[in-house]
Amino acid sequence: MNASSETWQLGSQAVQVSHLEKRYWQQVEFTKGEMLHYYLQIASVALPHFKDRPVTLRMFPQGVEGVSYYLRDCPDAAPDWLLRVQYRPKTATHLVPLPLIDNAASLIWFANKGAIEFHLWSSHVPDLTEPDQAIFDLDPGDTTSFHDVREAALRLHEKLEQAGVRGYPKTSGGRGLHIYVPLGAGYTFERVRTWVKVVGQQLATTYPDLISIAGGPTHRGDHVTIDYGQNSVGRNTAASYTLRASTPYPTVSTPLSWEELDAGNMHPADLTPQVVLERVGRLGDLFAPVLHTDQHIA
Repeated sequence: MNASSETWQLGSQAVQVSHLEKRYWQQVEFTKGEMLHYYLQIASVALPHFKDRPVTLRMFPQGVEGVSYYLRDCPDAAPDWLLRVQYRPKTATHLVPLPLIDNAASLIWFANKGAIEFHLWSSHVPDLTEPDQAIFDLDPGDTTSFHDVREAALRLHEKLEQAGVRGYPKTSGGRGLHIYVPLGAGYTFERVRTWVKVVGQQLATTYPDLISIAGGPTHRGDHVTIDYGQNSVGRNTAASYTLRASTPYPTVSTPLSWEELDAGNMHPADLTPQVVLERVGRLGDLFAPVLHTDQHIA
């Protein structure tokens, strides 16, 4: 075992971690070891959002400047103690083992294999066909400022309040925002997707110079596009507190309050791992209500 390899005792599992000195972000010399320590420190806050939800992992085994790929199936070589759920996609004739992450050992095992980003389904076991979250993905065009993304989110916030539901914002980890509306039981993906699309269309009609709907005739590069397609079975969205493989330094998909969005004093690029750990220590988990709020949509 080389000098950079260690065994971490995480609960009842011993997880070997290696190549801790490898620079995953070359320009700022942010190492794999620093990434693993971030995930270990944030695990107690992040993991409740992972519970029972299939995970898609974006793998960067050589760091953010190397080759990347998405891992959707649990690897055959994964240890037996890693949870899996068997799922048959419409395009497959056989069951596929999807990974579930329920503890720090699982989180660190995947991160040690090169998972920088963790993306979650909006449904959970035992019924993966019933979403319990409606997700508004606010995606900026190439020339769209974050000021405009923030304005679009605030207009959506007003719209949701008028509809009698509350959304919870987080950064995508890039320049976009995700607004989550937690739901009660009994919804289908088609119903949720249609509702998100209709709300987006209404906003695009009211604010045509600011907002467009994905695939619509006004979808242009200087608009904030509301993508409703995330609300589909098998689709996934960046998890709260996941790192993003941004450059030149890592950023985090970070829950926000509507008050700080309204104030306009923050920018997603400011939300680095150390800043987010400090925020959580000071503010707690601003996304916790998503786990405990049952709402109903028209």
